[in-house]
Amino acid sequence: MTVLFYILVTFGTFLLMEGVTWLTHKFVMHGFLWYLHEDHHQPKYQGVFEKNDAFFVIFAIPSIALFYFGIHPELNFLFFIGLGILCYGIAYFLIHDVLIHQRFKWFKNTKNKYLVGLRKAHKIHHKHLGKEQGECFGMLYVPWKYFSM
Repeated sequence: MTVLFYILVTFGTFLLMEGVTWLTHKFVMHGFLWYLHEDHHQPKYQGVFEKNDAFFVIFAIPSIALFYFGIHPELNFLFFIGLGILCYGIAYFLIHDVLIHQRFKWFKNTKNKYLVGLRKAHKIHHKHLGKEQGECFGMLYVPWKYFSM
């Protein structure tokens, strides 16, 4: 396989993860695993960790498995699918936990229109404290109206 193919697999997986995230957030986190996600929707949660953080582990398991099977018996495309999932997980952490929820105070005063739009959309998502009536389930893609508010 060529290097270009592996780059495309990694990037394609990264892009597909937005859809996986949307579906998982809407139907799993706001569905049968709400008990893990519920504390994330409570105002001013004071703990260092939330039960919701378990989803980082849940999403890491397929990535780790793909890394393993992507190097045994020799390097193959599964490794690069795992890499795409890992890259999305890093982006998710930086956007969701650092930028939006300010669990780390690294990007407090951004004026970037895209990042401000992401914050607005996520605030709309969190205005619902229950699992019903949610909106804006994605992470990197949000409706245009949040950028023009």
